[in-house]
Amino acid sequence: MNSNELVTLTRDVQAAVVPVGTQVTLQAGEQAQITQSLGNSITVIVNGNMFRIDGKNADALGLEIPSAVAGGDKATAATPEELEQQIWESMRACYDPEIPVNIVDLGLIYDCGITPLTGGTHRVDVKMTLTAPGCGMGPTLQQDVETNLLSIQGVEEANVELVWDPPWNQGMMSEAAKLQLGFY
Repeated sequence: MNSNELVTLTRDVQAAVVPVGTQVTLQAGEQAQITQSLGNSITVIVNGNMFRIDGKNADALGLEIPSAVAGGDKATAATPEELEQQIWESMRACYDPEIPVNIVDLGLIYDCGITPLTGGTHRVDVKMTLTAPGCGMGPTLQQDVETNLLSIQGVEEANVELVWDPPWNQGMMSEAAKLQLGFY
């Protein structure tokens, strides 16, 4: 959801300054303009500065906590194909706080490997990049992907590595992302 809704913070909440990624506390009573509420995060502007708030803190903005964050029901994958589909869908729930397109459609996921472990569980190894190498939100997005992967039943380990080769460019975006961002 993209909006320009103005809300009052109901409690203090941790947030990351966009684009540097520095963690700060936004204070209860401050006015926040919601610019993006997609996947498991919310982007707001407070006092002219942009911040990213984890979905687990959506209630501080008067929003409902996303079901995936709140521990919503996750289906058990019956086949390797179903598990792979769940993995890709979980990564599609991760969004760059400045761009209203998920990281998969942005072309930020370069590789995703699934390795069976003992006991029917799996390890997922992901190589991803960022739209700009100096982006301070890298560790935040990396953690989002790992958290989403570990929320999938049957995924016991997740390793998300930031890589810079090849450098990301707009040609890596899906056709849908290009259309959504007005590149056509």
